[in-house]
Amino acid sequence: MSEVEAMIPIFSAVAANRGLDVSAAVARVLDSHWYILGTEVAQFESEFACYVGVRHCVSVANGTDALELGLKALGVGAGDSVVCVANAGFYGSTAARSVGAVPVYVDVDEGTLTMCSAALAAALAARPAAVITTHLYGQLSDIDRIAGLCRAAGVPLIEDCAQAHGARRAGKMAGSSADIGCFSFYPTKNLGAIGDGGAIVTGNDELASRLRTLRQYGWSSKYQVSCQGGRNSRLDEIQAAVLRHKLPALDRQNLERRHIARRYNEAFQQLPLLCPVSTGEDFVAHLYVVRTPRRDALRSHLRAHGVATDVHYPIPDTRQPAYSAFNVPQTLPVTDAASDTVVSLPCFPGMTDTEVARVIAAVRSFFPTSGR
Repeated sequence: MSEVEAMIPIFSAVAANRGLDVSAAVARVLDSHWYILGTEVAQFESEFACYVGVRHCVSVANGTDALELGLKALGVGAGDSVVCVANAGFYGSTAARSVGAVPVYVDVDEGTLTMCSAALAAALAARPAAVITTHLYGQLSDIDRIAGLCRAAGVPLIEDCAQAHGARRAGKMAGSSADIGCFSFYPTKNLGAIGDGGAIVTGNDELASRLRTLRQYGWSSKYQVSCQGGRNSRLDEIQAAVLRHKLPALDRQNLERRHIARRYNEAFQQLPLLCPVSTGEDFVAHLYVVRTPRRDALRSHLRAHGVATDVHYPIPDTRQPAYSAFNVPQTLPVTDAASDTVVSLPCFPGMTDTEVARVIAAVRSFFPTSGR
């Protein structure tokens, strides 16, 4: 790396938000002097529900709250089992543990690293209380097959869409195929706020009503608690106004992410790397993740060439030390192999052609005899 070349970050908020001036949106809220559950929240919920193609959006404080409140709304509680994957950062597991449920892990598909539908089919025989399928790295899971299996078994399904805003297959959006879809608006997400935020989408009127009660103390009316398990989990007006401003740019920014992913895939096709299996509309490239058994050496090489990397995620949920006493040893060969080999490369809207070319050159130089 030359002295004039800056490190290419794994994500740049400056680049991603370039051309999106949210100051007017923030000023609108400040001028209104209404900061919680006001017009901006109501309008964002309506606009985001329309975007996803469902009847209801209930905004909350963050994506993990969305999963937890989603489980509560479905009646999941102490001692219940929730089927999920173990390679997605422990977020689904956190939500399940928070309601007293027990995560039951199934392995993932070798290509997409999302929930393996065959493994789910076997797990459904035990009649779990719910299933959480995660659209990992922006890649839709086998959602049609998974939703069909859950419907046939009579088991509620939650889509964890925290990394998949705007992903779609055959015109159907992430979050619209399950009983509930959960989103995070953390600043690095495809649709990111300027702080924490989350939302739950659903086409079920009863679930939506329950979720609105749960997000505000369990109130059916002010100070009257009619629903157990409620909490304070509300998206504030400033975050809602920012998200309203950024939502119209989401599809364009997803196209930018996919364009970068396609360039990478084409450049790396002769290298000994496992690359994302799709760069179509079912993949919004929240993260561009490759797999190599030489991960640590590759990361060191890229750092020396001015390219930042990260690992999403290095520790399977089954190995997390805080819950070691509760974890039943499981064989999850694809999950375990992925956790040992995945590495994320820079991929975000606003990356310049020069930066993309630098990443490509740095990766290719690690494999000097490959593809030549």
